[in-house]
Amino acid sequence: MKLATRAMIVDRWGLRLTMEQVAEVLNLAHGTVYNMIADGSLPIRTYKEGKRRFASYEAVADYLDAMDEQAKKKPGG
Repeated sequence: MKLATRAMIVDRWGLRLTMEQVAEVLNLAHGTVYNMIADGSLPIRTYKEGKRRFASYEAVADYLDAMDEQAKKKPGG
């Protein structure tokens, strides 16, 4: 767990992110994020509150940190 990742996310987006914000973090179109949710391929845990869907800053940070660790293990990473 990298505290810097968590601090950056909370500072910029708050404790929970909308799917539009998740799309911004992942550099994807928000429609792509919704499609990934629909087909079960979004690698970040999300939850619904009323009609809106959110991801916790921790879930987003965990994903980003995992991708960084994965990249370190690859040649050139």
